[in-house]
Amino acid sequence: MKNKKIVIFLLALIVEALITYAVAAKFSVRFIEVMFFIGLAFTAVSFYFSSSGGTTSDFGNLSTSAQTGLIQKRQEFVFRRGPIFTASVLFMAIGLIFFILLVTGIIPPS
Repeated sequence: MKNKKIVIFLLALIVEALITYAVAAKFSVRFIEVMFFIGLAFTAVSFYFSSSGGTTSDFGNLSTSAQTGLIQKRQEFVFRRGPIFTASVLFMAIGLIFFILLVTGIIPPS
């Protein structure tokens, strides 16, 4: 089971790197300039889809209750940290370090 998580982790990193490369090539910027922002987007999306309950579920339940008249039980917020979320956080953190180095001038802008 652990090998499966490692493979998913590595595939997530590869997919994020490929998407970052495609975005960087499309907009004619360097890879490290967009790495943090792509990592942030992937982290937010994977957080949203790996959690359950909370505000979004409450809104859906309230909407359904208003239409049907049936009251549903409230779900507590539960977050499941998986290999995709971990890979996205790692990619974002590396991107943040490179972005800070770029903004402070340690990495030259051209």
